[in-house]
Amino acid sequence: MAILEFSNVSKTFGTNSVLKNIDLQVEEGEFLVLLGFSGTGKTTLINLMAGLEMPSEGAVRFKGQPITGPGPERGVIFQNYSLMPWLTVNENVALAVDTIFPGLSRKDRAEKVAHYVKMVGLSHAATRRPAELSGGMRQRVNVARALAMNPEVLLLDEPLSALDALTRANLADEIEHIWEADRKTCVLITNDVDEAIVLADRIIALNPDGSLGQSFSVKIPRPRDRGAMNHDAEFKRLRAEVTTYLMDVGISARREGSRQLPDVVPLHAIPKAVSEAARSALEDRYLEYSRLHKVYPTPKGPLTVVENFDLTLKKGEFVSLIGHSGCGKSTVLTMTAGLTDVSLGGIKLDGFEVKGADPERAVVFQSPSLFPWLSARENVAVGVEKVYPKASRAERQDVVDYYLERVGLADAMDRPASEMSNGMRQRVGIARAFALSPKLLLLDEPFGMLDSLTRWELQEVLMEVWSRTKVTAVCVTHDVDEAILLADRVVMMTNGPRATIGRVMPVDLPRPRTRKALLEHPDYYLYREQVLNFLEEYEKGHKPAKASEAA
Repeated sequence: MAILEFSNVSKTFGTNSVLKNIDLQVEEGEFLVLLGFSGTGKTTLINLMAGLEMPSEGAVRFKGQPITGPGPERGVIFQNYSLMPWLTVNENVALAVDTIFPGLSRKDRAEKVAHYVKMVGLSHAATRRPAELSGGMRQRVNVARALAMNPEVLLLDEPLSALDALTRANLADEIEHIWEADRKTCVLITNDVDEAIVLADRIIALNPDGSLGQSFSVKIPRPRDRGAMNHDAEFKRLRAEVTTYLMDVGISARREGSRQLPDVVPLHAIPKAVSEAARSALEDRYLEYSRLHKVYPTPKGPLTVVENFDLTLKKGEFVSLIGHSGCGKSTVLTMTAGLTDVSLGGIKLDGFEVKGADPERAVVFQSPSLFPWLSARENVAVGVEKVYPKASRAERQDVVDYYLERVGLADAMDRPASEMSNGMRQRVGIARAFALSPKLLLLDEPFGMLDSLTRWELQEVLMEVWSRTKVTAVCVTHDVDEAILLADRVVMMTNGPRATIGRVMPVDLPRPRTRKALLEHPDYYLYREQVLNFLEEYEKGHKPAKASEAA
């Protein structure tokens, strides 16, 4: 018998239809994952299960009875922590225990609180307050508090999305262990395909129109080790199948115009005769890092963040820079942009030393930093007007509109940035960077603030526009798949401080690339394994002797 059941459920807010014609049964003890793009109604579906929303049509039942409101038998863990900041870990969990077990003695109450705090690995932090905890630890308190309600069903609304990749993976493992110990029914919302496959018995995709999409049964034996799954044929097959489905239903074709780029020359272009004379010498050493160091003064003495970073890029090459948090990736990028001073060593672009910021080096940050009161057109035009001083107003406008069309904003050029989603704002940031016709494109976690599926879409946009320009590019990322998908070479950095290059991996995969094609390529998972093995080696702070010390 189904513990949760939806019968022809639809939900509208005003004139906005969010969910429609949902028929769904969740079996007792099942781990169900709902997977879909932002805006497909995933959270609304969970809220209906929790009794926080009522259906506009149809019925939602728990154990055969209509859900009329929230209840302790359905515990909810939200994306945000919602902890009482003045209470300790123990005291936050005790709030839930007191609600469900009001008659417990002080001793029994303390034992029950300690049990759930231990279950999520926080016994050592039981007396700390939320401000003293990391994001991952705060979310563990949230999990412990929900478990202390002793629910029959655990509803998880993207509980891991605000965490870094390593913390996210560790907490997902904790949730799986808790589920296996108690076999509570779990329903998880996520936008991460790998996370869904690691945790689920069954995955259901949500379509963009708010209807239920395809259902995928996950037959991979438990426990599921993330590293081992990289070799698992069923994991690879299922990953490709789910990805293909989501890409097909979620990423609609962008309306592109027939606009052509005008024949205008940017301010930082080298005269043709000079560039042709220098081509043979410079194209293979277009961007050079020579024994690059970054040292910050501290009260305890100099702190070397990056040391002996040596790398050469060919003209038109795309390099991904990957490593754990704190390894100096973004520091290298900001030095390359001229936003941070070099302490020792140097950076040369096209034969000239990098000194200070310049539009020849365009940067796309995690947050695109648009002027909120300006439209997409006006935000892109700010840089274009400076870079093409000899072009006419009409020619400059053609440059702006061309790149906005390329990134899928043909219908939103005049929309103010303040009215755009995060994904749309990042599209404007990408268009602005390419419109500067830079010698070098620098991307600092450009999709880090977006959900996984929106990331996929914008990665495809980035690759499509890059394939037209072939601009030399360096992208900082935490995402292994993103690093391989975009790059000609993946540069892996050791942990900081004193971070340096640990390994460089050439990526010999055909271009143009799409995520679907890559997942089907026989060498893709071999590249993925190399990067995962490197990151795993450095996961717990391991730092072998540096090559520079042996030299």
